[in-house]
Amino acid sequence: MSYEEPSYTVAGRAGPVEFRRYEPSLAAETLVEGIDDFDQAGNEGFRRLFRYIAGGNTRQSRIAMTVPVAQAPAKRESEKIAMTVPVQQTHSGGGWRIAFMVPGQYTLETAPTPSDSRVRVVEVPGRLMAVLRYAGRWTERNYQGQRAELLERLAVAGVATLGEPRLARYNGPLSLPMFRRNEVQVEVERAPD
Repeated sequence: MSYEEPSYTVAGRAGPVEFRRYEPSLAAETLVEGIDDFDQAGNEGFRRLFRYIAGGNTRQSRIAMTVPVAQAPAKRESEKIAMTVPVQQTHSGGGWRIAFMVPGQYTLETAPTPSDSRVRVVEVPGRLMAVLRYAGRWTERNYQGQRAELLERLAVAGVATLGEPRLARYNGPLSLPMFRRNEVQVEVERAPD
């Protein structure tokens, strides 16, 4: 089954790292607080967002599923953060921010309003992301290993990051781990020369 993904162009490559320039988009996001476990936080956030697209909104309308599901660590409330997609996952003391891309047919004005006050629809600005793709299970250990590799490769290339890396999941839980498309993504200032 094919799902809508965020639009991007490839701005360059450095070994296995791809640099993507993403177009502005919308995301439905939720902040999962009080759950430190990587998997449990991701599952809770996914359920909230799935209820939203399954009709848990003021119009009671279904919204098409998109990929990826993004999970990233949340920052302190006093800090303004721009959400990016796909679904990403990282952690900080502020909880986990989980997001789905809202299908491109919607604008901020036309997207259904979530019924759950913990879910909100936000604008995601265009951005340049460094991306490292990998297959396998959605474990924190796999994510941390790929995260470390991405950050090391960027440091060697002299590319500065903007913010915390995030996990992007593209396949459902019934997909065999060896066929899953996962990515670690982080916003960067520039692609290497």
